[in-house]
Amino acid sequence: MGRIEPMFRSGKTLNFAHRGAREVAPENTLAAFRAARELGADGVELDVMLSADGEVVVIHDDTLDRTTDGSGRVRDRTLAELKGLDAGSWFDPTFAGLRIPTLQEVFDLIGGQMVLNIELKSRSLTDEGLEARVVELVERNGLVGSVILSSFNPWAIRRVKRLNPRLATGLLYAEDLPLPLRRAWLRPLVRPDALHPHHTMVTLAYVRWAKSRGHSIIPWTVNDPHEMRRLIELGVDGIITDRPKRLKDVLAASQP
Repeated sequence: MGRIEPMFRSGKTLNFAHRGAREVAPENTLAAFRAARELGADGVELDVMLSADGEVVVIHDDTLDRTTDGSGRVRDRTLAELKGLDAGSWFDPTFAGLRIPTLQEVFDLIGGQMVLNIELKSRSLTDEGLEARVVELVERNGLVGSVILSSFNPWAIRRVKRLNPRLATGLLYAEDLPLPLRRAWLRPLVRPDALHPHHTMVTLAYVRWAKSRGHSIIPWTVNDPHEMRRLIELGVDGIITDRPKRLKDVLAASQP
């Protein structure tokens, strides 16, 4: 499994809290990541993009409307403007006043304590600077061995590899295999360490195919306990879930 192997040395399936423990706290906030740690998750999955002034912020949507009291595109606001928004009240009034975190703030909270699966929200074929800023932060914080940089965009993965070949990467996809995995001549251009398929794609044949090519397998987003057990029995390396406590209980029963 190459660069990603040290994260899975226990031989057990890792529990990744999707955008933190988003059932009990607002997604992609420090409160959600803190709750994921307290619930026993091994890692968290989080989403990053750039502010207007080039800061790496943690938020899923391109726009602010769903998870803050603001509106418009994230990329059109400076960090100071983003920090002025309420990122908690939409979830529950008890979380009023929570702010959109920066990636550095997440590193300060849980860096080195949990595996961080950082999704790069990049759709561009060309370099817009997100990968370089994230890699810089990872290196500065000494976290090269405990993060996975993932994306639906294979060219973002390629840019990460060019910046630091030692960083673990993961390619996300929802239906059919992405073109770089289906075309042998494209595989050397991307070469993700992990594959992050939608969980419905994962079969015994798929696991054998992926493992034979040296890929780790971390499917998303799995909340049903029966599906959790099926994937654990197939030997996936990690599971991304909205319910880390439930997955912890299933793992305890399946991999005592």
